Amino acid sequence: MAVLTEGTWVLIADSEKALFTRNLTDAENPHLEVVRKDEQDNPSDREQSANRPGRMPDTGQNQRSALDDTDWHELAKERFAEDLAERLYRMAHRGDFDRIVLVAAPDTLGAMRPHLHQEVTDKVVGEVAKNLTGHPLTKIEKLLLRELEPEKREPTI
Repeated sequence: MAVLTEGTWVLIADSEKALFTRNLTDAENPHLEVVRKDEQDNPSDREQSANRPGRMPDTGQNQRSALDDTDWHELAKERFAEDLAERLYRMAHRGDFDRIVLVAAPDTLGAMRPHLHQEVTDKVVGEVAKNLTGHPLTKIEKLLLRELEPEKREPTI
């Protein structure tokens, strides 16, 4: 069975941006329409940190060691993936989609998976571990056809 049937949703995400799209046509010639767009304002860690890393005394006389500071930028990326999983659950529970393909940067997809509710995973019909958020929808449609429909791939010589 084809993956990108009419009405199938496609989530295209990285650690700071998510496009919720829906296929308006058939699997032969997909046409994605943006249903919702979410972005996270995530400045660099340097801009988010209030202080320099702390220090603690060592066992030697007058010796101190630096402590690792929290990487707020990375923490925000992980939280964005968790928030996406929660948003997908709410949408699935409302019946917004029956089928969904997850297209996300590998680290985002990995951070989302443990937080996906069973109601969402039951509706996942495909995954693509690539960051495609910077691509136009027309290019994403072609890439998805190649990735999800192996019989449609051009033969290699």
